[in-house]
Amino acid sequence: MLGRRSVLLGAGAGLLQACTTTLPSTGNAASAVRPQRNPGYDAWVAAFKSRATAQGISRAVVDRAFQGAGFLPDVVERDRNQAEFRRSFEDYLALTASEARVARGRAAFAANRATLRAIESRYGVPAEIVAAVWGIESNFGQRRGDIPVISAVSTLAYDGRRGRFFEGQLIAALKILQAGDVSAGRMTGSWAGAMGHTQFIPTSYLAYAVDFTGDGKRDIWSDDPTDALASAAAYLKRSGWQPGVRWGQETSDGALQPDPGGPRFSTTGNFRVIKRYNNSDTYALAVGYLSDRIAGGGPLRAQFGPDQYGLTQSDRVALQNALNAQGFSVGDADGVLGKKTFAGIEAYQRQNGLPVTGQPSRALLDRLT
Repeated sequence: MLGRRSVLLGAGAGLLQACTTTLPSTGNAASAVRPQRNPGYDAWVAAFKSRATAQGISRAVVDRAFQGAGFLPDVVERDRNQAEFRRSFEDYLALTASEARVARGRAAFAANRATLRAIESRYGVPAEIVAAVWGIESNFGQRRGDIPVISAVSTLAYDGRRGRFFEGQLIAALKILQAGDVSAGRMTGSWAGAMGHTQFIPTSYLAYAVDFTGDGKRDIWSDDPTDALASAAAYLKRSGWQPGVRWGQETSDGALQPDPGGPRFSTTGNFRVIKRYNNSDTYALAVGYLSDRIAGGGPLRAQFGPDQYGLTQSDRVALQNALNAQGFSVGDADGVLGKKTFAGIEAYQRQNGLPVTGQPSRALLDRLT
C-alpha cells in the first residue's frame, strides 16, 4: 500500500532477491519462454562458450545446453522493473501466509510428515520451518517456475545490468548439467533462475543441494520434493541454525515492527539464519509466522492499522469482493491493492459517472456495499 513502509519481494537461496515465483505473476509467462532473435545475444553466447570451456565445462555440454535457448525480452523487463514490486508487511503476509496457504501448508505437512521429520532428524532444522520455506518459495511446489534456466540467466548475463553475477549463475547451471543431476529440458525455474520447490539459484545448488533420497541425483525439480526440502534444511544448518531455539515470536514490546502500528516481534539468532536464505526481515518473519501456523499456532494477536485510504484489510477484501460481484474483475479478494484493483475502481467510477481517480475510499466502499 502506498505511503507505508515497504519491502522488496524476493526469494531464492543465496544472495539473489529477484524471484517472485510464490507471488502473483508480474508478466506473461507464456511469452517469456519464447526466445526472440537477437544478434547481439547470439554474438555474446558465441564468445561465452569459450569462457565456459575454459572453466572446465565440456563443449558438448555447452552446445546441448544452448540448443533451443535464446534471448528472453520479458526476463529483462522483469529484472528492470523489480523496484516497482514493493509491499507492506501486512500485504506480504496476505500473499504468502494467508489462511488458505496455512491450510494448504498443514495438508502438505501431513502428507510429507515422515520425510520432513527425517530431514529434521538429520539436519536439526524444525520440520515446520522447512515446510514454511517450501510454502513461501513455491506455494508447496505449485509454483516452481517453468522458464528455461539457461535462457533466463544467459539473457540476464548478456543484458549486463548484473552481468557478472548472472554469468556466474550460468556457469553454475552448466556445471549442474555436466554433473548429470538434471537435463537442460528439465532445468526450469523463475525468470531469474531460481529453481525447484525451494527455489535455489544455481550457485546455491552447487554449494548446498543434497541427495537425500540416495538415488545419485540432487533432484530439486521433480514432483517429489524430498531432495529440495532436505537441501533447504542443509542450507539453513550450514548457515548456523541452532537446534532447539525458536526463530522468535510476536510480543507486545518486541524491537522489530515492520509496519508502523502493526505487530511487534522479538527474534533470535535463527531469525538471522533465515535471512541468509533471503536477506529481508519481512521474508524471515513470514517464514517464522507460517511455520508456527503450520505447527498449529493461531494468527497474529495484534491488528494492523488502516492504510492511507482509511481502510483495513477486511475493508479492502470487501471492496474487492464488491467490485468482482458487479463485474469489475480485480482477481482474488486478498486485501492487497494492485493494478487490477485500481483498474477496476477506475472502470466502476467511469461507468457510474464518478470522478475517475482509481483510488479506494470509505465512501466508495459504502457505495459498493
